[in-house]
Amino acid sequence: MRELKQSRQVEKTEESEYRIEGLNEADRRFRDSVIRNFIDREGRLKSIPAQLKKKLIILEHLVSGLDAERNYEESEINAYIRLYHDDYATLRREWIVQGFMSRDQEIYVRNPLLAARRWEELS
Repeated sequence: MRELKQSRQVEKTEESEYRIEGLNEADRRFRDSVIRNFIDREGRLKSIPAQLKKKLIILEHLVSGLDAERNYEESEINAYIRLYHDDYATLRREWIVQGFMSRDQEIYVRNPLLAARRWEELS
């Protein structure tokens, strides 16, 4: 099994780049603003947004660093999330609830970003 990334910088995947390119200018500015406001200079999440639209942006941003072609053990997901925030249980649960990941017992798989709840569709 490949080593899980230990860097706090979320790497952009082709899929996430495609999603960003498909945004209109206003949505792109809003997305960038949310990321700037909730991610500190070290790449850690300052707090989990209460507003659903902002929370979905942050969840998408963080999950983009995971390989969609790989199965992850729960301990690996927890370690990855801890790079960004101490409340790994809440973020892991939100990924499942919002459709960013699927879980079968303790094995996690990142879903395609287009399968997850879309923040752009919220008002």
